[in-house]
Amino acid sequence: MLKKLASLGFGRRATPAQKTQVVQKLRQRHALDLLLSIAQLPRATFYYHLKRISCADKYEVAKTEIAAIYHENKGRYGYRRITTALHNRGIHLNHKTVQRLMKQLGLVCRVRIKKYRSYKGEVGKIAPNLLKRNFYAEKPNQKWVTDVTEFSLFGQKLYLSPILDLHNGYLVSYAISDRPILSMVTTMLDKAFETIPDGTGLILHSDQGWQYQHKQYQRMLREKGIRQSMSRKGNCLDYYNNRRIKAKLKGLPPALHRQQALSAA
Repeated sequence: MLKKLASLGFGRRATPAQKTQVVQKLRQRHALDLLLSIAQLPRATFYYHLKRISCADKYEVAKTEIAAIYHENKGRYGYRRITTALHNRGIHLNHKTVQRLMKQLGLVCRVRIKKYRSYKGEVGKIAPNLLKRNFYAEKPNQKWVTDVTEFSLFGQKLYLSPILDLHNGYLVSYAISDRPILSMVTTMLDKAFETIPDGTGLILHSDQGWQYQHKQYQRMLREKGIRQSMSRKGNCLDYYNNRRIKAKLKGLPPALHRQQALSAA
């Protein structure tokens, strides 16, 4: 037994965890009681460390994948997005387990996101609420939603302005800026307009932020044939809740699901 300990580099000062590893290797050939006696390892201590070793081995592959996903995305993924990415790779863990494993690995999301409060009173025309909290769309390009989100990336404050299709949460277009200026929103619109013809009559819903009350923004929608919709004051949209919509896509990414829906239309 001592020779086995020494051969594994543990020597006489082996820790209980190290002794447990050796005992576990030898127990198929020798009686457990004898091994524990030689190792001077209490039975309860042996089973305690054996359980910890088993748990570590259980998540060894998952930890490797978690670290890979985290670094592939430059630290921008938190535990929820990493959980989804793991599911896509065939590793099915709940978000609490992923959160715990990330903590063990010392992996912390470097992105901090919060809702940007763009409401500054009625500085322009307020559009009616055409959506009325009905977030269902039976096909693409019926209902779009937009908002401005403020987030901090490695200490730098940035603003994201996206348009999402409520049919499947597909990202139609987006613009990023270091300031919440009007041109960020109009650039987002220009990109979105390239994907559809004029006169579709689709609904584009937002909060009552000053950008969406601006004459230029409203004129762009009107000329494109898009109906503007606004939520009531103080009732901002939760785009991240659109994960609930994506869960209905039969496991398909939003882009592929959208392509199939457009082909069937």
